[in-house]
Amino acid sequence: MTTVLVTRPAHQAEPLCQLLEQHGFLAERLPLLEIKPLRLTDIDLQMLSRKPAIDWFIFISANAVNFALIGNDGKIREHCLAAKIGAVGQATANALTCAHIAVDVVPEQGFNSEALLARPEFQSLQGRRCVIIRGVGGRELLAETLRARGAQVEYLNVYERQPSATDPSRVMELLQAKTLNVITISSAEALQHLLALLPAPSEQGQLLNIPLVVISDRLRLIASTLGFKCITVSNGVSDLDVFKTIINLVSGEYSG
Repeated sequence: MTTVLVTRPAHQAEPLCQLLEQHGFLAERLPLLEIKPLRLTDIDLQMLSRKPAIDWFIFISANAVNFALIGNDGKIREHCLAAKIGAVGQATANALTCAHIAVDVVPEQGFNSEALLARPEFQSLQGRRCVIIRGVGGRELLAETLRARGAQVEYLNVYERQPSATDPSRVMELLQAKTLNVITISSAEALQHLLALLPAPSEQGQLLNIPLVVISDRLRLIASTLGFKCITVSNGVSDLDVFKTIINLVSGEYSG
């Protein structure tokens, strides 16, 4: 039986785990991060209400949508309804649609800052005011490029990631028994926390040889820099995309 280590936060892991188990895989759950909502501060509320009005809200992820619109007593929703809405990828756009927020721009292909920045709507932004809704930290490429194109850019952080208090003993057992076949990773923070859980050189050496499925070329580069030997990039970020990538990897269609 093929064993897949699913490292997503607990509330996000189940759909992928269920897909794997329905098709005969053993899904080992190892939530490496917790995603915690952040309340809007008085400074945040003042920023949202400041003039001139916000031209664009840009959502970085489905988590950004959920924590911004479902949490915080809906205080952001009224502002979103008065501005144009950008989504980094289709999963983010779907979350906005489910929250009854119309999406003005989403990349036709791709699901990252580069794909959104390639859209014609974001080529000239002189005098436009943009608010990027995201979690604490993350890449600066989107904000830096929008500013270079003339926009005034501000952040609204609506959640943060924190390392989970995770027991690594099960992973150590799988490594020792040589029965861990695939690891899935969806963020750089999770990847770094996984390595931190297994500080012994022998364990890290084994871990770095396990095939890794990641959701972006950026993560592939980070994983390669950290020493992982066999890295496959999923065609998308959805559970089905990751599942299909695992299927293809195990069947030998990808060589890593």
